[in-house]
Amino acid sequence: MRSWSHTERGGPIESLRERKRERSRAATVEAAWRLFIERGYDQVTVQDICVAADIAPRTFHRYFPSKDDVVAEPMRRMTALALEGIAAAPDGTPDAATLHRALLAVGSFVVEHRELLTGLRTVVLQSSHLRANPPSVRPDQEARLVTQLAARGDRDPAGWRLRLLVACAVAGFRVWYEDYLHEAPPDPLAHLDAVLHTAVDPHTG
Repeated sequence: MRSWSHTERGGPIESLRERKRERSRAATVEAAWRLFIERGYDQVTVQDICVAADIAPRTFHRYFPSKDDVVAEPMRRMTALALEGIAAAPDGTPDAATLHRALLAVGSFVVEHRELLTGLRTVVLQSSHLRANPPSVRPDQEARLVTQLAARGDRDPAGWRLRLLVACAVAGFRVWYEDYLHEAPPDPLAHLDAVLHTAVDPHTG
């Protein structure tokens, strides 16, 4: 299973340090999720997570301000993957096609980690706290996608067209994500491709 870790590009020393930090962070996330799935979110403490991940509480709080932030980790990781996909798009690629391709890459990640994500979805449904505060793409994460797209053409990220494009694409992805975790279609990425074509025509960007 691919790690949840994510490392920004940087110099060799910084990259090594960041890789080690992200591996530790990813191990903490997976330890926490397995506890949540086994015991339920409300019955797991930060101390329980620290014991399972073999880290000190201060290390946990360097990674996450609170237990809720562990549950939000998939959205952080998926946002990072989408940003990477946008940044890697060849010059001249239309915005809609760029976003479409980036979200397909995020979909591949979801497919690879379906077991944990499905378990986490069950954890959310069983917790009164999480049902009231479900993990989702935050407005600031969506705004980062807009800013990344705008930077490709030195445009104003406040423009309504880019904001609408991202909002429609994210909404389409969310519909696919919820359906996929509930019942996987025979070819989930082909289904995501169809959903994104419906939400955002890649030839109009």
